[in-house]
Amino acid sequence: MDSLKGRDLLSMADLTSTELHELLDLAAQLKNGTKQPKCPNKVLGLVFSKASTRTRVSFSVAMYQLGGQILDLNAGVTQVGRGEPTSDTARVLDRYLDVVAIRTFQQAEIEEFAAYANIPVINALTDLEHPCQILADLLTLRETFGSLENLTMSYLGDGNNVAHSLMLGCALAGVNIRVATPNGYAPDQTVVNQAIDLSQGRSAVIVTDDPKAAVQGSHALYTDVWASMGEESEAQSRIPQFQPYQINQSMLDLAHDQAIVLHCLPAHRGEEITHDVMEGAHSRIWDQAENRLHAQKALLAAILSEV
Repeated sequence: MDSLKGRDLLSMADLTSTELHELLDLAAQLKNGTKQPKCPNKVLGLVFSKASTRTRVSFSVAMYQLGGQILDLNAGVTQVGRGEPTSDTARVLDRYLDVVAIRTFQQAEIEEFAAYANIPVINALTDLEHPCQILADLLTLRETFGSLENLTMSYLGDGNNVAHSLMLGCALAGVNIRVATPNGYAPDQTVVNQAIDLSQGRSAVIVTDDPKAAVQGSHALYTDVWASMGEESEAQSRIPQFQPYQINQSMLDLAHDQAIVLHCLPAHRGEEITHDVMEGAHSRIWDQAENRLHAQKALLAAILSEV
């Protein structure tokens, strides 16, 4: 894991296939207790401009368990909220912190921060990507099936930041990825092309508007809310268009008989996923949420070179 020392993670595409698999190995070892790295006296800053439950708490617990400390630097308690330029904030925090996780709107903002800071910068969610979520998703898939070989993941819903990072992560991991969205809500074509390039023949990257074709024989059905943060005003108007993409028992019946169901949370039960499927025997949603802790702990340990 020496190759990740001091590195940024702004996109899933910042990792190589080997680095991704090594991170998943380390996360599994942290989860089962066979490795216990420590990062004493290291300080993680959380700069969050968007609401967060799992990301904020999992990063905080991960850093505490590594022996480090956390500073919560949301916009309401810093000069960021009063319009201090990103370049200025980055150069100041660079002098205080050892690593920073940023949750914001524009990908360009986190890229600008990384350009001005020497410390590692982690993308804790932007409108374009959510790489830390996908580390947990792939860890969940691997621990369910024992390996990622010959698996297919199907994502139904909005072609959003989760869909983008999922395509890139699956391409690197060698997992077939099918993304089904309504017309007009497909993932960014630049990201689709990037995922195809990253796959290097290891897996298939498919984008379609046919949800039933997408889930046929799939090993994992994945969804997210139909309107992301900042799009809440569109939530009700999207329901008729997205209804055919709901993960329900009929959709699950088309998948592999051992298929699992995933959701990055928070969920709107009865919209993108039904209550019975979310709470059913195929659901791994709570394991997936727990794995945010283990995956991010592995990432922090690798970046801070304490493994």
